[in-house]
Amino acid sequence: MATQKEIEQEEQKLRRLRFLVDFTTHLLYQEDMSMLEMLELVEATKQRILELFPDKEETYNLIYKPRFERIIRERLGSN
Repeated sequence: MATQKEIEQEEQKLRRLRFLVDFTTHLLYQEDMSMLEMLELVEATKQRILELFPDKEETYNLIYKPRFERIIRERLGSN
């Protein structure tokens, strides 16, 4: 059974995850960036997420990678 402190730490990590994903999504949509800059941003975000959750790369690839790729395709298609 997890302690209250462990639960709070996990909640804090989840808040950081949400912030990272929201911030990256915002930047991808709003900033004027080259494809290389967008890919570098996504890679940096992935690395930070995996620092928070080291054993969750498969989850990242299932959930966040397709989302970021879709945004990049949308942005590049609108230029």
